[in-house]
Amino acid sequence: MSHQSFSGKSTSIGNSNGFRFDAALFKANPEFFGEVRATVLAPGQMLVSVVPTGEPAQDLADEDGHPVMQAFLSFLEGQMAAHPELIEPVTEAQMAQIAALVEGVEPD
Repeated sequence: MSHQSFSGKSTSIGNSNGFRFDAALFKANPEFFGEVRATVLAPGQMLVSVVPTGEPAQDLADEDGHPVMQAFLSFLEGQMAAHPELIEPVTEAQMAQIAALVEGVEPD
């Protein structure tokens, strides 16, 4: 999966503000025609996500998980589906390394 980048600009829309993007964004990703949700991740960084059909818009802080982790897991799912031949089992040596890295760490 290649990452695509699209240009946009903030603009006034009636009494509100919005973002205007190149038509190519919507042609390549028609799921963004519907309702979306924006999460500010850091100054100058925003994640735009599609609100699934039938789900009311809500603050991502109310959902399970973090939006960046959700985006990463979605990307990972796509990569696993596209390239299952690259999936390898975890070795005992790797498990030992992981155990050593988290030794003494208490989960929340």
